[in-house]
Amino acid sequence: MSACASLVQRSIAEPGLSEVSGLFAGIDTHKDTLAVAVVDEQGRQVASREVGNTDDGFADLAALFQRLGVVRVGIEGSGSFGRAVAVHLALLPHASWSVVEVPTLMTSRERRAQVGQGKTDPVDALAIARITARDAAGESKLAPVRLVVGPAADLRALLDYRGDLLLERTALANRAHAELTGLSPGYQHQVRSLTTRARVRQVLQLIADDHSVRADLTRRRLERIMVIDAEAAKLKRQIAALVVDAGSTLTDIHGVGPLVAARFLAEIVDARRYPTTNTFAAANGTAPIPASSGRTVRHRYNPGGNRQLNRALYTIALTQIASDTEGRAYYRRKRAEGKTGREALRCLKRRISDRVYRTMLRDTESAGQPVGASVGEPSGERLATMLAVGASDAHEVRLTA
Repeated sequence: MSACASLVQRSIAEPGLSEVSGLFAGIDTHKDTLAVAVVDEQGRQVASREVGNTDDGFADLAALFQRLGVVRVGIEGSGSFGRAVAVHLALLPHASWSVVEVPTLMTSRERRAQVGQGKTDPVDALAIARITARDAAGESKLAPVRLVVGPAADLRALLDYRGDLLLERTALANRAHAELTGLSPGYQHQVRSLTTRARVRQVLQLIADDHSVRADLTRRRLERIMVIDAEAAKLKRQIAALVVDAGSTLTDIHGVGPLVAARFLAEIVDARRYPTTNTFAAANGTAPIPASSGRTVRHRYNPGGNRQLNRALYTIALTQIASDTEGRAYYRRKRAEGKTGREALRCLKRRISDRVYRTMLRDTESAGQPVGASVGEPSGERLATMLAVGASDAHEVRLTA
């Protein structure tokens, strides 16, 4: 055990702990430490521990869970500080537990319900464990942790890198516009934007005879914009090729191009993580929140879920509304029913969400992986076999956000 793990590790256990079976664990993750709580089916705490967020700490947790007979582990932040421990626990051979992701909002609500406890790492871990236990006894809405490996990891890395480039381009363009106001007053009547390479070249010609420092810096910014455009176009072609290689039919849906399809493949990884269209909609933020009162029956905007997926669904919805499609007809029907434009748009996004989910399930089945065989909570060796994840992939997934 490392010195760090030895310093931070502490354990509290009640008498007769080894006799308790069917326990549930919750892990509150941080950069240096992991706070862990274990509860029984009634939510009573039977163990608490804090270990280092290191390989030695992971091994200690696995030994503890095996000794206690833990059957389900909930992790908050499995995509950030909890990524490594989630991979370790999910891919551990012969593990008796499944590993699920607990949303931060659920932890916050559970903690606030316990008056007088305040907010500490052990309190958060206990809240996560109780959520995990209740979910297992109910409809099991918590999704298994997402292991981003192989093509999904490549797509996500490429999309994120391209997004960073576009953010840089926007900042450079904004700064160039600010400088051009003084360098070439009235330029906006000749070049209204810097969205294309032709327009960028046109602006370069406008300031070609200006050899001031500000003009020189502006030229550098404009040249960098053209470099970014070329690299972004190359990345788009690379992403499109990976989508084709994945055998996805998402692009058959009107409004879904290679970049949008890649976002779904990178974020969802395996649609079988979500048992129904309802759980998938809750995960992407298209499941509306009831906001009825008295005689008024309505639903309001859902700010939760994966906002990257929600943005992709929003893009598809706007594209369908702008064209003569079934989506536009559906949107107009909802408007005719008395819904506002935003409410009708949310209805359309939910409809698209259901179709995306079914399409990804069908693609999985067409690839020779029976859908019904993996819906639920695969754990340990079974999950490793299902996703064909090796030791090198396990290291890769730790590094993939």
